[in-house]
Amino acid sequence: MHPTLLKAKTVIKPNRTKRKVMAHIPIKSDLSVKSFEAIVDKLFVFYKVKMNKTKSLNVLIHARMKTHKITILLILIISFSSSSLINGDSSSNTSPIKNDEQRLSNTVLAVSDVMPSVVNIATKTRVQRVGYLYDWWRDNWTPYAQDLPPQESAGSGVIISQMGHVLTNVHVVRDADEIWVKITDKDGDQQLYQAEAIAGSLTTDIAILKIIPKKEGELFPAAFFAKEGDLLLGETVIALGNPFGLGGSVSKGILSSKSRRIADIGEKLEIPDWLQTDASINPGNSGGPLINLNGDIIGINVAVLKEGQGIGFAIPIKRVNQSLSRLFTPEFLDDNWFGAAISTDERPPKIIKIESGSPADKAGLKKGDELIALNGIRTKTFIDFSSNLVGLGENRDIMIEFNRNMQSKKVKVRLIPEKAIFNSGLIRQKTGAIFKPLTSELADALNYDSTNGFVISQIDKDSPAQKAGLIPGLIITSINGEKFNNIEDFARLLYAKETGDEINLEIVQLRQRGLFVRRSTGKLSLKLL
Repeated sequence: MHPTLLKAKTVIKPNRTKRKVMAHIPIKSDLSVKSFEAIVDKLFVFYKVKMNKTKSLNVLIHARMKTHKITILLILIISFSSSSLINGDSSSNTSPIKNDEQRLSNTVLAVSDVMPSVVNIATKTRVQRVGYLYDWWRDNWTPYAQDLPPQESAGSGVIISQMGHVLTNVHVVRDADEIWVKITDKDGDQQLYQAEAIAGSLTTDIAILKIIPKKEGELFPAAFFAKEGDLLLGETVIALGNPFGLGGSVSKGILSSKSRRIADIGEKLEIPDWLQTDASINPGNSGGPLINLNGDIIGINVAVLKEGQGIGFAIPIKRVNQSLSRLFTPEFLDDNWFGAAISTDERPPKIIKIESGSPADKAGLKKGDELIALNGIRTKTFIDFSSNLVGLGENRDIMIEFNRNMQSKKVKVRLIPEKAIFNSGLIRQKTGAIFKPLTSELADALNYDSTNGFVISQIDKDSPAQKAGLIPGLIITSINGEKFNNIEDFARLLYAKETGDEINLEIVQLRQRGLFVRRSTGKLSLKLL
């Protein structure tokens, strides 16, 4: 019979490093007690040399070596059985380190990476009584003079920039007078910050908050977006949230659909391709991230279908990026003109469009340039670039570093207040007419049933507008096929045009006939100065 090798236990130090000590002692299957005692004697000699640092074992060896060998043998067998010392079977049992490694699944790692960026959002909304009757009672009776208690709501969000920008749902912070954000770190410690809503879109249910830091230069843990098309039907996804300020909430499921169409989800949302998952999305998890096993955000949690169990929906990251490309810009947030559209799904971000005559254009930036730094801060993503660009203020020089044709370059750009350029003065200079936005009051006065467009209030003599046949009172409903509702956007369009360029106008003319208003429509072309 071939002997079987006896293997000593793996010694585990407190610092979790491994040191294997192997004792090769032949053992036969028909051993007698004396044979076992002989093996114990050999083990004593081996371990006195190899394990002289284990004081407790040495004491036991010296105390029991001669008089209680059987007792020591039992102790050794019990101590080393978990490592399969007998028969050389080291694979049947697992050390504590191996157990920990098995527990550290991709799910656990993804959650640990993203959870510090997931925040609880609490809001307060003051409720006001309105109406003549209430005003009278409030002024004359003390009990009715007291305000109603504020309404409170809670939801979740995710930090997307180290500057403290938070992504959430509009319905989480809608009409809020106060917004508070609670951050929970990896150790479970919580910090409460005040925040403000800086942008939002009702049609996509996306809102951006800005955390007000407690000290200058404070940075926050930010999560990262997945690539827009990086979705696998049936892959494991994780819905994260921080409801009610109790700490992180985690639920796991699969991606059931990459482009689910929903007839009605409570709001008229312009999202034709919802993500569907069976991961549990509770009301307090609205606004939290839906992530993949890489720890990248693939969507923003929104709702659960009431009629079905285990059916939740999230806004896909593609739609989130589309909203951010409009909302997370100096033009939208600061009314400062930069004049470059930035890609949201490339690393580093690239310029995809340059407005003619804009600060970016005048500085020499071009379509295709890779933006790698702003004022010395590296910008790996669109979020990195925009979070450092917004809030800088007007008439301030910024240094942009970029790559073009594999060469690194730097340019200085100065942001310009939009109101200084895109105003009614520019429109009059280009067209020879004064345009006024069609407000609800003006529409009522004209007996017109829409507030989209402009009304011409004045025409300059011998101007392009007069030559084109425009007259005061005409309503402009579209310009070059686009609808405009504010002077700034109209002026921005004209700013990019050269002298002699034409614009096409769709017009509505109203004529009063007794109690009725006659409406006629038409089209005109106007050559710009």
